[in-house]
Amino acid sequence: MSYFHEYINYYFYYIVYVRIIVINHKMKFISWNVNGIRACLKKGLLDFIKSSEADILCFQETKANQSQVDLNIEDYYQFWNSAEKKGYSGTLILSKKNPSNSFLGMEIAKHDNEGRLITLEYPEFFLVNVYTPNSQRGLNRLDYRTKEWDIDFLSYLKRIEKTKPVVFCGDLNVAHTEIDLANPESNRRNAGFTDEERLGFDRFLEEGFVDTFREFEQGSGNYTWWSYMFEARKKNIGWRIDYFCISKILRKNLESAFILPEILGSDHCPIGIELKI
Repeated sequence: MSYFHEYINYYFYYIVYVRIIVINHKMKFISWNVNGIRACLKKGLLDFIKSSEADILCFQETKANQSQVDLNIEDYYQFWNSAEKKGYSGTLILSKKNPSNSFLGMEIAKHDNEGRLITLEYPEFFLVNVYTPNSQRGLNRLDYRTKEWDIDFLSYLKRIEKTKPVVFCGDLNVAHTEIDLANPESNRRNAGFTDEERLGFDRFLEEGFVDTFREFEQGSGNYTWWSYMFEARKKNIGWRIDYFCISKILRKNLESAFILPEILGSDHCPIGIELKI
């Protein structure tokens, strides 16, 4: 066999070997509404971060600027988006891998002053961490949420998806179906379970995004948020309003999706997925 053929064979096996390694690399993603990162840090957040072994952690409702938080964590790059209003909203991503680009908001002024959106770009995908506006008691913000935010956010996701697949996660402030909350009948017109909000989530699915948790679990009783009142968490009277959704093309890469109700520190609990990237 000539040197040239030996080289070609070596190159072929090298490419196959590298491709196997790349395809089989598993990334772990965690998302958690911490309901105030400074308070959550006092309740064991750092221990959770270290024990999670996550490649990427997305937090919502941080309620702080980076300068207000002593968060020195080795091995993670930090990306903050804080609201203009102090002690309100806010998002944060910790990533072991430095992305090629990072973006705050969706370049729409009326949405971008509350620190609700961070996008990181990696070679294989976009990661979007989102804290969707709550429609509030009395549904005072329902029209803004469903007629403006939901429409513009979906448009933003579809725009960046034209370049590469999307993973988006966070507190979406909606229980999609009746099995996503403990008491659907008594919550019909409450914020988070209105027909308008649920229709907004329907549109994500119609546009090809996948609710990762429902790829593995079709039953009820799986919640991510509980009221602090009436021992709701102890009785598991909750709502599933936190999600990981992915572009349909990534479905074949999805290894697992999970909820961690045993992790305390917030009225929400962490959720996660594992993807082969």
